[in-house]
Amino acid sequence: MRTSIIITLSLVFLVTPGMGLAQGGQPTSILPFEKLPDWSGVWQMQGGTVFDRATQTGQGGVLTVGVREHPPYNAEWEAIYQKNLSLRDKDLFPDVITNCGVPVGFPRVFNVPDPYEFVVRPEQVWILTENGPNVMRIYTDGRKHLEDQWETYTGDSVGHWEDDTLVFTTVALKGSRDGDSILDRTGLVLSDKAHGTTRIRKTNATNIQVQMTIEDPKALTKPWVVTKEFRKMPPGTRIYDYGCAENNRNPVDEKTGKTLILGPGGKPLN
Repeated sequence: MRTSIIITLSLVFLVTPGMGLAQGGQPTSILPFEKLPDWSGVWQMQGGTVFDRATQTGQGGVLTVGVREHPPYNAEWEAIYQKNLSLRDKDLFPDVITNCGVPVGFPRVFNVPDPYEFVVRPEQVWILTENGPNVMRIYTDGRKHLEDQWETYTGDSVGHWEDDTLVFTTVALKGSRDGDSILDRTGLVLSDKAHGTTRIRKTNATNIQVQMTIEDPKALTKPWVVTKEFRKMPPGTRIYDYGCAENNRNPVDEKTGKTLILGPGGKPLN
């Protein structure tokens, strides 16, 4: 009679403070907790969802006829934007995030109306939005961009700290020309060659500034700089589940067939 003996090995990996594992498993020095800025709490984007308010013309929001932005598009991509604006004016522009579960992607992740959280750790920073929900990860452990890249909604982001400012680059983004992702509901789009350099810093106790420099050799004639501002919400504010996947729908006007946006009192806003 034979007796089988099974031996289970438990492996414990210890990582000391200030030490991380970069791509390839090699340790690299990272900023310790005590030197990281305090971005705790819940934050709200300021100024509505027009992506680039600095270049906006026309009065109103993203759905208002006549409102548009002026990125440094080349002629081909300006024509694409004009087509999208025309569809917007007829309330026919398809916004991919209305398909529940589709991420907003980068750089639109900094342009959604519901609250945000910024989770800051030595090895990475997480951007969490109630809307979506969406998650973006920025690695700060010394790794480089992936060599074998494929396009995703939020891309591949790696960065570092310059004093209290997070600086990171984002590559390998999905192209927007075929409707995979857009920047706002006016119909702003970028190509699959777009990439960004982003700087995030806390300007005072209640404000965070996000400055994105977007480059796109297919769509833009020069770098496009867009700044977004976020304000800290009152203590105790929480982020809740966003149950879009439950298939909750806005009501539709029976006469026009257009989707209605309801205000807090339950009455249509448009």
